[in-house]
Amino acid sequence: MAVVVAAGMMFATPRPAAAASNEALLRLLQVLRDRGSITAQEYDAIKLMADAPDTPAAPPAPAPQAAAVSAKDAEQDKAIAEVKAATTGATAPVVARALAGKWYERMGIRGYSQLRYADVASQSGAVLEVPADRSVNPNESFVIRRGRVVISGDVADHLSLYAQTDFNGSPGSADYALQMRDLYGDVWLDKAKTYRVRVGQSKVPYGWVNMQSSSNRAPMERPDALNSAVEGERDLGAALMWETATAKQRFRELGNATLKGSGDYGVLSAGIYSGQGLNRSDQNGNPHMFVRAAYPFKSKGGQFYELGIQAYRGRFVVPTAALTTGGATFTPSQATDGIVDERVAVTAVLYPQPIGIEAEWTVGKGPQLSKDYRTIGSETLQGGYVQLNYAMKNQLGTWFPFARWQYFDGARKFARNAPIEQVNEVDFGVEFAKWAEVEIMGMFTHTFRRTRTSAFPYGLTRDANRFGLQVQWNY
Repeated sequence: MAVVVAAGMMFATPRPAAAASNEALLRLLQVLRDRGSITAQEYDAIKLMADAPDTPAAPPAPAPQAAAVSAKDAEQDKAIAEVKAATTGATAPVVARALAGKWYERMGIRGYSQLRYADVASQSGAVLEVPADRSVNPNESFVIRRGRVVISGDVADHLSLYAQTDFNGSPGSADYALQMRDLYGDVWLDKAKTYRVRVGQSKVPYGWVNMQSSSNRAPMERPDALNSAVEGERDLGAALMWETATAKQRFRELGNATLKGSGDYGVLSAGIYSGQGLNRSDQNGNPHMFVRAAYPFKSKGGQFYELGIQAYRGRFVVPTAALTTGGATFTPSQATDGIVDERVAVTAVLYPQPIGIEAEWTVGKGPQLSKDYRTIGSETLQGGYVQLNYAMKNQLGTWFPFARWQYFDGARKFARNAPIEQVNEVDFGVEFAKWAEVEIMGMFTHTFRRTRTSAFPYGLTRDANRFGLQVQWNY
């Protein structure tokens, strides 16, 4: 499609430069023809339009001749307008014929990868564990945290596709594999593309920081209070989304690497999803339901800020495992149809221009292991985070220093037996990019307390200090 847009721009070139632009256009058309993107007949049809000669200026002539020249100009203007339409959202008929049935020409490929190193300088209590970050491990050195490849595009006027894989997926505690992250279609219900139905595996619209891509996020991992709602951020389901044309344009502007937006999930959205998490089958046939409302505001001075509220409800089936305590071995029990799982969260984001603030807080009830370890019930939870950002550029490159405090008092439902989880941490870091394709980030974290949720008896780590370094390359 990029080639078609380029061709449209060349056709629209002012007539004094028509010869040079047509020559460049013909080279592009030859490339399309030679690689099989268009047929020889389609090439000839488009070339005919490019070869139509301009009528040179002439002195005043009799009316019949002037009328003929005028008709010739009108014919040329019509041909030029058809191709120029490719740059304004409406595909020219001849271009549409050339691309008919070739939906793959509208697809794009992109992605990013992250190499990470972490070192725990000091700690007390249980061994420090960060559920989503394998680099925080005394036996690890370098790890590929993410290796993402995205294929996406508009395959038709009313259908967009999005597929993302991870070359460093984690199906088990010590395994790495190619893993499906996203695989969904957006079915657009109107020409303006303000109404859509999303079906497939996608991010659940709960928490601004969950929807923000890890390629944009400055800290290494998401805050536990929000991420514990949907670990992996994704699930299978369907959603209806709506937005205004203004909001759609603003979400697009906020998606760049400096403003670090969370993507376009509509102004209003509602839907259902499996509820058991990324790449996991449903366990009770009872899907979760969610609703979300958010709007990207823009002041007269150009400052962006966003406010939002979101909620979900369902019943979650906790994965369980046998425990041994006091000489007895048993498996915690739970209701066969799962445990009540419901939350609400509020969002407030001032985008970094140059100073930025992110703040989210969630409350609700969710699965939690009892204090005697015998049963799993639904208990209250709360938590959130506040993050300060600063974006700046100088002769060296782009800098993004940040500071974040996060807190969570609840349980980790995705861990076996849903043990109690407490988190209280502060992060200080800076991200630097000399070029847009390569980013380097360093971060220091002080952990006041954090529960080790992967191993019984689920001890607390206190007063831990760790350093992390990450290199990200974008393609």
